[in-house]
Amino acid sequence: MQNLPAYWIQPDWPTPTRVRALMTSRQGGVSAAPWDSMNLGDHVGDRPDDVHTNRERLAVQIGQRPVFLQQVHGVASLQLGAATPQGLVADACWSRDPGVACTIMVADCLPVLLCDAAGRWVAAAHAGWRGLAGPGESMKSKGLGVLESLWADLKRAGADVSEMMAWLGPCIGPQAFEVGPEVRAAFDDGSPEVRALFTPTAEGKYMADLAGLARVRLQALGVTRVFGNDSSLPWCTVSGSALFFSHRRDSRNLGQSGRMAACIWLDR
Repeated sequence: MQNLPAYWIQPDWPTPTRVRALMTSRQGGVSAAPWDSMNLGDHVGDRPDDVHTNRERLAVQIGQRPVFLQQVHGVASLQLGAATPQGLVADACWSRDPGVACTIMVADCLPVLLCDAAGRWVAAAHAGWRGLAGPGESMKSKGLGVLESLWADLKRAGADVSEMMAWLGPCIGPQAFEVGPEVRAAFDDGSPEVRALFTPTAEGKYMADLAGLARVRLQALGVTRVFGNDSSLPWCTVSGSALFFSHRRDSRNLGQSGRMAACIWLDR
């Protein structure tokens, strides 16, 4: 993209020409501390006028209408079109239509952008641990999280899901994401692959690899072309305070945190 701010992220992945994507950072907006400066969340206590200005800046930059969801750490998915209003409750979305951008807000949770190899549709998912794991508590319902819900929604609508690719954006890294045993239990399907993504600590808790868990879930759906976040330190939102908002870091220190956005859309 021309004139992309240097402090925003342009995903590096081999998408079809008409598939475009971008992720904002905390830089480039008008919000005051602790939301400084490119806060896109309208639910975190920031001045509404500042959030509106920031969202307008994003829309101008991408030349599309970003559709913001009311994210609830759930698994609901919806299709976006030209008339889709802002603020519908969902944690994943997809579209076949140019003019709208699938948009996911994050500040430690993992943004997942997806498309098919032919550039016929694009999708985005908000993958915190709750949404990624899904609500199931039994072994039969484990694995039915937001990525599986999005995949099923695409398939029901007749979208070709045989050649999907994904880009994982920044999220809380495995050196910063300390969780309790209930989080490990939510993902534990008995496989060594999943258990290896939880490192026990001396306090009876675990350091969890959120991006790694997403890669496992995508692999199970047949998505083998996965780019972006490889769980290394540069992708960690907690560690990158100059570039990223972090709910865990900022809320503890400042009382609140802003939100970044990952967007994906189809050019006309």
